Amino acid sequence: MTVETFLLWIAIGAIAGFLASIVVGGGAGLFGDIIIGIVGAFVGGVLFRAFHWHAPFEGLAGTIFVAFVGAALLLILLRVSRSGRARRI
Repeated sequence: MTVETFLLWIAIGAIAGFLASIVVGGGAGLFGDIIIGIVGAFVGGVLFRAFHWHAPFEGLAGTIFVAFVGAALLLILLRVSRSGRARRI
């Protein structure tokens, strides 16, 4: 992996995580949003491939869209798991 590729992953993760935290709520700060965005990119990529979906945009915009969808789903799952844990205590 080159430095440019690594920085691109960080940038896409930051953008997707930030957008997802705005839409869904529950942002985790810059570092947390980057991690959520990168993991969300993986989740979104798996979901889009599994359901044979295509991003509505080409290139970098499509990549950010798929990462955003995955990050939003990840944030929703985190919120549900936290609220469920709080009820049990």
